[in-house]
This record gives sequence, structure tokens and C-alpha cells, in this order.
Amino acid sequence: MTRFGTKRIGVLALAVASVTALAACSSSSSSSSSSTTTTTPGVTTQPGSIGGIPQAGTPSGTAGSITFGYLSADAPNWILPIIPAADNSVYNSFVFGWQMWRPTWFTWDGSSPAIDAALSPVASYTPSNGDKTVTIVIKPWKWSDGQTLGAKDLEFTLDEIIAALKESPANWANYVPGYFPDTLTSMTTPNASTLVINMTKAVNPTWLEEDIIDIGMMPAHAWAKASANGPILDYTNPANAKKIWDFLNAQAKSVSTYATNPLWQVVYGPYKLTAFNATTGAFTMVPNTEYSGPHANPESTFVGLPFTSDAAQFNAIKSGSVDVAALPPEDNPEIPSLKSSGYDYYGLPAWGDYFAAYNFKDTTGDFDNIANQLYFREAMQHLEDQQGQIKAFLNGDGDPLYGPIGAYPQSPFLPPNGKENLFPFSVSAATSLLTSNGWTVVANGTDTCAKPGTGPGECGAGIPAGTKLSFNLIYNAASPITQEVEDLASNAKAAGITVNLSASNFDFMIENYIDPASPANINKWAMEDFGGESFSTYPTSFGLFNTGGSGQIGDYSNAQADALINDSISSPSPSAVENELSFLDTQLPVLWQPLRDHVYVWKTNISATTPQAFENLTQYDPTPELWYLTK
Repeated sequence: MTRFGTKRIGVLALAVASVTALAACSSSSSSSSSSTTTTTPGVTTQPGSIGGIPQAGTPSGTAGSITFGYLSADAPNWILPIIPAADNSVYNSFVFGWQMWRPTWFTWDGSSPAIDAALSPVASYTPSNGDKTVTIVIKPWKWSDGQTLGAKDLEFTLDEIIAALKESPANWANYVPGYFPDTLTSMTTPNASTLVINMTKAVNPTWLEEDIIDIGMMPAHAWAKASANGPILDYTNPANAKKIWDFLNAQAKSVSTYATNPLWQVVYGPYKLTAFNATTGAFTMVPNTEYSGPHANPESTFVGLPFTSDAAQFNAIKSGSVDVAALPPEDNPEIPSLKSSGYDYYGLPAWGDYFAAYNFKDTTGDFDNIANQLYFREAMQHLEDQQGQIKAFLNGDGDPLYGPIGAYPQSPFLPPNGKENLFPFSVSAATSLLTSNGWTVVANGTDTCAKPGTGPGECGAGIPAGTKLSFNLIYNAASPITQEVEDLASNAKAAGITVNLSASNFDFMIENYIDPASPANINKWAMEDFGGESFSTYPTSFGLFNTGGSGQIGDYSNAQADALINDSISSPSPSAVENELSFLDTQLPVLWQPLRDHVYVWKTNISATTPQAFENLTQYDPTPELWYLTK
């Protein structure tokens, strides 16, 4: 479901989105009911967007240094293209790693849910043999040391993924046991540019292409070794593959050496890393002179500039001390002043979702058994005032979300029930659900289970008499998450549900409060809200909501969901993924929260070779090699 399946998004994170074009002063569509048409000539927009992307300016002919702002709590902390579950964030992947090692298929195509062929190092992908064989042809792009990118590099990467998974299923975020690469039977390289992959069972070609083998490739000629000065090994030998993985994994954990380790200088993406501050997460990248893909000429340096808070980031925007940055949601009222401050802007909801996750394994206060009751999750969803939050905390610049994907960016996969609110905000509806299922409701107090058991009108399996509806919710202390969870806790209290809030930060949460990656902490959290997930263009929730999924957060499990998700990844049926999403809309595996219009700003003296280079900011996919300074 995202370039693997999903990438975690924090705070502003999942916020950014796809774009197309709108007049420079329009506001978000569905929640604000504004027009999505534009009469401004040459301005790029799309339905649901805020602002617009002006026509390209005249290049100055001079390379510069373009700074890119983000929160220090979201700073990159992993460099190896094989990304473990605990570090699987949009910041490590899209903002950082993909500048050096572009994924096999680069998505999005601007703000459209499609592959951008020009930015992808793969030339073609051909399924055959009943979707059990795929033939992948690699473009003859150049590595930064002059070697040619080829099929051996992708083969090497996949062999190292297999070696990594033998040590721990958490070593590759895309992995779910029983699926790729467990189904891989053989790989052959009939020529230098072609890799043929054979599998034991059919897979949905789009899912395999865009969700699973959508990875940065590693240089077999430079990295297939077990020590810094060791010889190149035959990586197809499993014993050697293990030694190579152990070495590369250890090097990737040495964050302080990212800019000095010769390994990380062998790249095929548009940039090479020259500076990295392990304390702040700041980095500097210079153009890779051997880069074979499209880029501005001359190409500017790309500088990652971390800020300690939303306020600090917005102050930098106001003072003009950052070139490109996300606008914090609480500062959306300042949008009208951005033009006079020297910035263009554009925003749209991110392709993905925002939610607070349930921990279905937390036994504290029998929360695992409580969370497993659909009526409880329905009651909680009734207590989520999405429209009120959009108005109060997002300045109206957002859209309600009723399932894994929202109305914007537009997608053919959105099911009909994804367009309607099945559980509208209502404290009385939540209260009625609880009382009709055996709870004594104490408004502004704490509800207790009065009728234990599994029959009609009883609390449900594993919930003893006297159990209290009181649990913790750990949240990423950033706007608008803080305001949203405070609002939820207040609404829940009115229905007698005590939600104890505990502040944390994005990086700590995804490292410590993800059940498969941190089993020792399973009983430390009942709910958490780090932001959300970014989806790939084929939006199956495989990995996130299927039983045993490596991208699982709180171990949601439902047999019917598993069957529908399995159909999405194994059947070529175009309706399979829509059926999956429709079911999840009704089952509420998480508490859905409103989508935020993720607004990015960039200085008016910066333009791009294509408007897509600003559109894809909303999908967390910056392509700074396409930006340039104007006259």
C-alpha cells in the first residue's frame, strides 16, 4: 500500500498530497465547498487543491543551494535502501534515500496515482506465465563511479533482502510471511539489463510492481562485500549474502558516518550526500554528475534544514530563511499573506490516511478484548468530530476521511461507502451503542461493564464485570494531532470513556509502539496517533491490516479482511482492491481522522522543469533535481 505498502507519516507528514491546479487563492474543496476550477492562465491545479503552481520561470543559468525544511523530530535516521519496519517513514525513504537511490518505479507522477516513467530506472515490466513470472528491464543509467546500472544490481538487492529476512522479519518493511520473496523460486539475468523473476503463485502485477519491488537498488559491484576493504563476494551464495547483509546493516546503523562512509557515495540517483548531522538530522547533498535521469541544468545543491517546532518552521517561512517547506496546519490562515512574503504555495490531501491506531494485543485493563468489539470501535468513531476538527484546527483546509483512502487525490479505487460518513459525530449514538452492549454509562465519569458475556446486550468475549473504559492514547505532540486527540478525549469523556493522553514524538513512536517491531512494549499502549500512512498508487492495505502484516501497528486481525486483502494482491480483478477498501470502511480497524491539506511553499524565485516537481511535494516525493533558480 505504499511504496512497499505503507510509509508512516507524522505530524505534517501524512499531510501533503497530490496536486494539480487551482487558482492561487482557492481553499480546500470538499470541506470548504470551494470551486475547483480556475481562470488563471498557466496555473496548475486539481480538484481539492489549495493554491496553484505558476508557469515555469526563466532559468537564471546559475546553480544555487536550495534549502528544504522539515521538523527535526522527523529527520532521516536510516540510509540503506533495504528499510526495516521500525524506520519505514516517508522521511527516510522519499525525502532522503530516494535522492540517492531512486526506486525501481517512481510514483507518483506529480499528483496522479501513476508511475513517472522518466524518473524510474526501470524501462519495462512484463508479467507472464499466469502472473507467476515477471521480466524487468533496467535502463542503462550510470552509477556515480561510472559503472552501468543493471539487472545484477536488482538481483543483488533482492538476494540481500532474503538474507535480511532470515535474520528477522522486521528487517524489511515490505515483508509479510508467506508472500514475496518467500514465493520466489528463481532469478535469472539473460543479459546485463534484464532480470527474470519466477514465483510459486500468481500475484497482482500492479501490486508487485508498485508496492513490493518498488525499492532502491544497491550496487553489486561495490557493496557485495563483508568488510570495508574485503573482496567482492558471490552474493547468490546464501552464506555470503548473510555476511554482506550483516556488514551493510551494521554500517547503516552508524548514523554519524553517513557522509563519510565510502559505501554511501556510490549512487545512481540525482544526489550524493556530502554532510549529515546525526544530532539534528540536517544534511547536504550535491548533484551526482553521472545521474542519467532528467534534471535542471545547472542542478542546485539540496540542503535538508530541520526545525525544532512548527512555530520555528513558520518563522523561517515568514523571514524568508527557508526555500521550500511545508506550511504547518495551524498557520493556514496565513496563506493569503504568502504571496506578499515571496512564496508560491500548493496543497492537497495526501494519498493515504490519518488515524489513531488501536492495540489489539494490549492486555492492560482487558483493552485487547475491548478493542476487538466492533461496537466499541463504532462508538469511538461516532466520537470523532471530523467536520468540527477541520473547521477548528485546519482552518477549513481538509477533508473528512471514512476509510483507508479519501476523495482526494481522486482515484478510481474509492468505494461508494468511502464517500459517506457511516458513523457521523454523535455522543448520543456512542452512548447508545455502549448501553445496548452491557455497559453502564457514566457521562463525564468512567463506564463499567455491567453485563459480561458474549450474548446479545453483553460486553463481549474476555471482558469481565466491572471492567472500566479507561485506557491511554500516546500521541505525536505536534499540530494538529495534539488538538485532535484532545478533542477526541473530551468527546469520549462525555460518553463516559476515559482516554488518558500521553505526549511523545514521531520517531520514538514508530520505533517503540509498533507491535511487530517492539513486542516488549505491547502492553504499554492502548491507542496511538503518530499521524498516518502513505499509500502507493495501488491502495491495498496488505501489510497494514492483514493478519501478521509486517506493517501492522496494533495487530488488527479479521478473517474476511484477510481474504479480501489476499484477493487484492493475487487477483488481477480491478474490483478486488475496491472490495477490500469497502469492507474496511465498515470494520474500523483504526479510528479514522480528517485528511489535512498538506500545503507546501516555495520561494517565487524557484521554478521547475515541470509543475509535477511541485505537485509531488504533496505526496512526500520531492524531486529537487528538477528545481532551478529563476532570473
